[in-house]
Amino acid sequence: MQWLRLPAAALALAGRHGTAVAAASIFIGLAVPFLSRTFKPYLGETIIVMLTLAFLRVNPKELWAHWTRPGLIAAASAWVMLVVPLILGAAFIAFGLDHLAPGLYFMLVLQISAPGLMSSPALAAVLGLDVALTLATLIVSTAVTPLTASLFTHVYLGTALASPVGFGLRLLAIIAGCALAATVIRRLCGDAFVEAQRERIDGLSMLAMSMFAIAAMDGVVDHFRADPLQVIALTALAFALALAMIALTAAVFVRAGPARAFAIGLIAGNRNIGLMLAATGFVVPDLAWLYFALAQFPIYLLPHLLRPLARRVSANR
Repeated sequence: MQWLRLPAAALALAGRHGTAVAAASIFIGLAVPFLSRTFKPYLGETIIVMLTLAFLRVNPKELWAHWTRPGLIAAASAWVMLVVPLILGAAFIAFGLDHLAPGLYFMLVLQISAPGLMSSPALAAVLGLDVALTLATLIVSTAVTPLTASLFTHVYLGTALASPVGFGLRLLAIIAGCALAATVIRRLCGDAFVEAQRERIDGLSMLAMSMFAIAAMDGVVDHFRADPLQVIALTALAFALALAMIALTAAVFVRAGPARAFAIGLIAGNRNIGLMLAATGFVVPDLAWLYFALAQFPIYLLPHLLRPLARRVSANR
């Protein structure tokens, strides 16, 4: 089985250097438009892979240690899925975005209604943060997404998206299917084998994230050539929202410890817009798609840029 060692080593390497791999993928997508066009039809499948790997990543025993202390998970999930959408949704309406830029408003509502990034546990592992807490919060947030996302999209968008029931059922089918797939893999392979593959699972997550990012870059260069100021403004907005939510969340949860507060902040600031798009069938206005693509920049670049801070915080926990 010598021929299998090289791919396995490559996956482990990608897992150890995940933030750099993810960050580089953005620029690959911009530099090689052919790859973006090639990967774009598989965005839905890539989201399924990332979510399944997220459920597979953490040992259930480690996860159970957090379920015995559910207060922090409940508070973090309520903040991410209820408080933040209420705050930001009210701010968007106060600024009149629903009338001034309806396409952008549409995607922003999807963003704030989404759960945390499905690769958050892999990113937490790479950053040296609490993986089990991250996944526990992510699981609760994701589990309530069919309800909360249906509520907020209906409140903020009305019937512009879909009926709350239909939208919620599509989200539920995606999430439950991925959780079931991860459970079946663990049962077939065994916990010991899965635990031994942690770095390789992280590597697969990073590769799936990279494919997703490359696909999302489709059309960005053309938009920049046509209207560079618009692209720059939307990119700045995406970074501002992500950094503000990370910082505000970390401040709210600082009493739980800096490392835990940082981990929860990453979930609040980096939302899985792709999951919401999958539930819509990827049928969105052109400006909405552009913002979705540009929102990948903070998602993929901030973990790499914040890595030194994360290591310092995790060293002091």
